[in-house]
This record gives sequence, structure tokens and C-alpha cells, in this order.
Amino acid sequence: MDAKPQQNPEPPASPLPPEGATAVSPPPPPMRTTLRRAAFGAVAAAVLVAGALVAVPDEEEPAATPAPGPVGRAEAAAAAGSPASLSDLTALIGDRQKWVETHPSDAPAWAVLGAAYVQWGSRAADASSFPRAEKALQRSLAAQPGERGNTQAWTGLGALANARHDYVAAKKWGETVRARQPKSWTVYPVLIDAYTGLGDQEAAAKATETFGTLRGGVAALGRTSDMYRAQGWREDALATAQEAADRARTPAEKADALHRLGDLAWERGEPAEALAQYEGALRTDRGHLVSRAGRARALAALDRTDEALADYLTVTAKLPDPRYVLELGELYEASGLDGDARTQYAKLRELLGTAKAAGVNESLTEARFEADHGDPEAAVELMEKEWAELRRSAEVADALGWALHRAGRTEEGVQYAERALESGVRNASYAYHLGVIESALGQDGPARSRLEEALRTNPDFSPLAAPLAEEALESLGEPDPGGPAEVRPPSSQAAAPADPEPSGTAGGAGGGRGVASEEGGGSPDGTAPGGPGAAAPSAAPGRTPGGEPGTGVKAAAAAAS
Repeated sequence: MDAKPQQNPEPPASPLPPEGATAVSPPPPPMRTTLRRAAFGAVAAAVLVAGALVAVPDEEEPAATPAPGPVGRAEAAAAAGSPASLSDLTALIGDRQKWVETHPSDAPAWAVLGAAYVQWGSRAADASSFPRAEKALQRSLAAQPGERGNTQAWTGLGALANARHDYVAAKKWGETVRARQPKSWTVYPVLIDAYTGLGDQEAAAKATETFGTLRGGVAALGRTSDMYRAQGWREDALATAQEAADRARTPAEKADALHRLGDLAWERGEPAEALAQYEGALRTDRGHLVSRAGRARALAALDRTDEALADYLTVTAKLPDPRYVLELGELYEASGLDGDARTQYAKLRELLGTAKAAGVNESLTEARFEADHGDPEAAVELMEKEWAELRRSAEVADALGWALHRAGRTEEGVQYAERALESGVRNASYAYHLGVIESALGQDGPARSRLEEALRTNPDFSPLAAPLAEEALESLGEPDPGGPAEVRPPSSQAAAPADPEPSGTAGGAGGGRGVASEEGGGSPDGTAPGGPGAAAPSAAPGRTPGGEPGTGVKAAAAAAS
């Protein structure tokens, strides 16, 4: 690689306005602004179209509505369920802060402020905004309890719980709101994220379909694409993501859509296409830092290492997300720059501590780091806690399985690694981890298949792990000409024909990963894969057994369009 030692730039000051202050000084509120504030405060959690409520002079002809400013754009994005840019969120936060200073009993305004802080913290990886969000949302509920109709604040608390990766709490808030207002589309993104974080793909898919039916538009198309991706339906995910990008109207919406296309291309092992999509997102919104991180990842895969390092340094200085710091450290390590790698790993530990102090659960990133670069037993402890607390996503299953293997408990880890891969998502890292685990257990045939799958899915999935996958595959050699020894018939006799299976039962022993073994097989939670008593995988929600979208998904996709 062409990497050179890098100097870490000093991160700029966060543009987030401090509590009680504003980063962007709004003009004195004229009649139009005052009425718009009042309207948005009352209706923002449901539907608001910026500029729909306008006071006009008492003239014969109404004045033309001016183009919305940053506050109006952020309001419109909230109303559409779409992302707002960080600069627009800054303006909205400043505007709401000034408003509640003189209107402390305005419950909807406090809820809007809290929701803006949540979105800011999520997009800027700024955990310090979450306590401010919680305070604003609690002030909203103090002015108007949720039981008296302030479900907007409850929805905000659900979004805050998701941002902190507390998916159990997010599910509670979301389901509470849905029970009272099942036709309110604003709660379904909260439920989708919560169910996804808990590993409940069926519930996440149903919530996605409902969101598409109730809301539609670009936001619903994006969520539908994410659902398809989670199920491993790549073509559907790509087509829906492309439609979202084609229909996006605002720069922030367009950048998010192009970023999604970049992620899909990256997962398919197409770094050049991913690079093009990430650069398109950056041309649309130059402050879209997650796309710059994606660009760095793609550049590294294309052996443009110095450019990748420069992008990562820019991202980690402005967007202190532990995931990107870990990626940068691993790129340094793969480039032989061990000192720079250690610097990033030390920074990662600091960020993890900051996140924990702000109530953000970064156990997944911490476990991935500890498993490969620190203390695997600590990684096991972190992920076992996640599993015990019902956070059982494919990501957690993969991390737990890998941590157990790295800690020398490979036989315990294999079932979790299998579960991650069986979730449906096509992830090269999951296949690599399972392949290495199977190889350690002496299962050379399955291990070879998994390692080949990893490198076929994305040959450059990790600057550290991809070369190790190639080495592991090479060490396994070619398969025996007659197949694995354990299934070949003795040379002195022909193989006996298999007895027919009774109707309605699964295939013979060892015929697939969905069959529990006599030595305690089955899924990690004690049930057979696919659900209690399942004999074979069933069609996923909204999917026909043949693999095509079922009528429920087709209807949701049509509604989203």
C-alpha cells in the first residue's frame, strides 16, 4: 500500500449551539414567522408543509410565498419524514430555543426542540446532544402529558432511545404511541429501528409495510429498500433505493439516497460503483460526512490508500463516530503503520467512554474492537449481555459468535455465527467469521464454502480481514475428488439409497443448517432455526416461498411510490 504516516488534525468546534444559545441568530419574528411557529408547534409531529400557514398583508393580491429558509427547510423535512442537513438543524434548534425562552409552556415547541436534538446527535455523532434532547422532551411532557395527547414527545423519546441503542425502551415508547394512534405514520420509523435493533425482522418488515402504506414517498422507499437488504433481496433493494434517489427533492434527501446506493454497491463488492455514488452524495451535500466515510472505504479497496486515510482523518475529526475511528485504525494497521493504529485505538476508547457517559450503548463497536485488538473475553461479556437483554440482531449474533471463537470457545460460537448468516443479509464479514470458525472445528468443506462466499460477496470487505480470508481459504486447499471423507461410501460397496423422508419432515440428519443436531443444535435461544418447531425455513414476511415479493410487500412498495 502507498500509505504514509498521518497527522491527526484538531477537530473543529461543534456547530451545535449550546443550551440556551443559538448558533444562527434568527431575525426578529414578524407576523408570518410567529404564526408559522405556532402552527408548527401544534402540528409538527403529524404533518406540516413549510409555508402552508402564512400571514399576508391586507391587500387585494397576496404576496408570493418566499422560499423557505433553513428553519423552514428543517420543518418541511420533519413533516415529510426526511432528513435535514446539519446546518438546517442548527438553525431550527436556535429558533426553537429562542421561542421556548418566552413560551415555556409550549409543549409542542419543546417536543420539536427535543426531536431536533435527537436528529442532530444521530447525524453528527454528538452524544452530548442527547441529554439536551431528553430534557426538552421531558419539559414537553411536563407541560402536556402524553396521556393528554402529547404523543409527539413520546415518539421523540422513542427516537432518542433508538439513538442511544436502547431498543427495548424504543419499542416500548413506539408501541405505546401506536396503541393510541395506529394511523400516525410518525411512530413507524421508531418501531422499524427498534425491531431491527432487537433482531425481530418480521415485526420490522410489518412496520415498514405499514409506514409505506400510511406515508409513501422517498422516506418510505428508503425504508423499504433497507427491509429488502436485511432479507438478502439485493435486486429489490437496489431498485427501490434507485427510485428513492430519483425522486429525492432536497439536497439532504438526495445525499442520503445516494449514500444508500453506495452502501449497496459496497456490499456487492463493487468499490468503483460505490465510490461514484458516495461522490455523488458529496456533490449534493458536501457536509454529508457518512458519505465521505464510505468514500474512504471504497478508496482503500481501490488501493488509493493515501486518499482513503485523508478522508478518514477528515471524517473522524468532524464526526466522532467510534465505527469510523475503528476503520481508520484498521486501515493504518493493514498499511503497517502500527503507531498510527494505536493512536486511533486509544482515541476509540476515549470515544466509547464519552458515549457511555452520555447514555449511549456502543457495546457492538466495543466488542468488535476487543475481539480483534484487545480482550476477547471482554467482548464476550459485552455481547452476552446484549443477548441476555434481547438485543439479538444479526450484528450482535455475528459479534458474539466471533468473540467466543477469539476467546477460545469456538464450539459455543458457531451457533451464533450461523444465526447471523442465516438472517438473510449478504455480509462478507459474517461469512468470513463463520468460515474461520468452521475451519477451527475441522469442518473443512463448509469452511471452504463460507470463505469462498465471503470473497465472492465482497473481495475487499476489510483491509485486515480480507487478506486473512484469502490465506485461510488457500490453507484449506482443494476439496477431495470424491467429496468429504465422512460422506463417501466405503470403496468396497456402493452407497445405499436413502430412505424416503416421511411427509412433512425436514431432510435427513445434517441435511442443512436448519436441522438441530443431537448434540444440542438449534438456535441460540433454544428453538429450532425458523421458530419453535420449524422444520424448514419459511417465507419471510411479505415474501412468497418462491422468493418473489408477496402481495403485502408489493402493496407497500406501491404505496411508497
